[in-house]
Amino acid sequence: MKVCIMCGGEGTRLRPLTFGRPKPCIPIVNKPSIQHLVSHLSNLGFNDVVVTLGYMSEAIEGALGDGSLFGVNITYVHEKTKLGTAGSVKNAQKYLDGQPFLVVGGDHVVDLNLLELYREHLANDSITTIGLISIDDPTGYGIAEIDADCRIKRFREKPGPGEIFSNLASTGIYACDPGVFDHIPAGEKFDFARNLFPALMEEGYVLKGWPVRGNWSDVGNPRSLREAERWKLQGISFTSISGDLAIRGGRILGPVHIGGFVSIGTNSRVIGPVSIGAGTTIAENVIIGPYTSIGEGCIIKESAKIFSSSLYNRVVVGRGTTVCGSIIDNDTVIGNKCSIEHDTVIGPQVALKNGVVVHAGARIWPEVIIPEGTVVKEHVLNEKYDTRIEGS
Repeated sequence: MKVCIMCGGEGTRLRPLTFGRPKPCIPIVNKPSIQHLVSHLSNLGFNDVVVTLGYMSEAIEGALGDGSLFGVNITYVHEKTKLGTAGSVKNAQKYLDGQPFLVVGGDHVVDLNLLELYREHLANDSITTIGLISIDDPTGYGIAEIDADCRIKRFREKPGPGEIFSNLASTGIYACDPGVFDHIPAGEKFDFARNLFPALMEEGYVLKGWPVRGNWSDVGNPRSLREAERWKLQGISFTSISGDLAIRGGRILGPVHIGGFVSIGTNSRVIGPVSIGAGTTIAENVIIGPYTSIGEGCIIKESAKIFSSSLYNRVVVGRGTTVCGSIIDNDTVIGNKCSIEHDTVIGPQVALKNGVVVHAGARIWPEVIIPEGTVVKEHVLNEKYDTRIEGS
């Protein structure tokens, strides 16, 4: 079975995390999110994978290789210009023609039974079947109204107040017949939700929706990224140690995944679900709370507290510092007695001196130095880098 994974976006809404990597390569539980997606699709039997590439394509190819480690065969298709979602798939037509195929966003983190969606499409008379999921706030998504036969009666992209006729949001996952290619112009920017679906409905084609069940995130912003990692961590069901572990009077309350050459100091506690990468050192009197992921080569100094946060590789957390609900990128150094509040995103190679407080929701761009005792109340940008956070 064939699947097309779209990986062309720049991930501007996730900056500063996407300056050094494309969105599908953002770590979730210490491995690129695209690896979670391809593994899931492989387990469902989608073993013929076409990946459309744009921004920082080399990183995605490096993360997936030829697909053999995941039990799939991968074909890469490069875009020279931005073609939109449908245009991107049209650009890969020669690898997808001949049978129905699945379309998935490369930034999706899912445990949905997409085989059920695919089989439902094979059994119905629609040119496209859209995976729909019920969510509390659908204003940031395309929404659909369906009848008892799951035919889509109305579809609206990102509705405003008074326009929300359904809370069934499009997951951006579609099962398509090859006939859709006849309705997508070649070499032009063209989107599924904004352009293709309204045009098909206007021409009288049947589009169906299928309510899917399970966890789904398009990792469109830092909060959704943290939510995706939270339920991935929730899936850790046992404690595993991948190599040498030095622990001196500390306690591990599982489930916890621990890489090799990890050290945990006296009277420190790790309360799962938690993932700790290889070569990380945790000093004395540290507490690491549930739903935390710590990457490789990190240093957590004495009396630090880390709760429900994502630390990438080679991050240093100073003595007595508290990190809550934050994302901290590679090679960042946080000083002593700092307070990093929830929904914060700290880019790579940042230095926070002693006593810094970062208020909730703030983002700090790469290579920024925050002086001692500073209270950061809003985004701190670096003019060397693009400052936009709107878009893809």
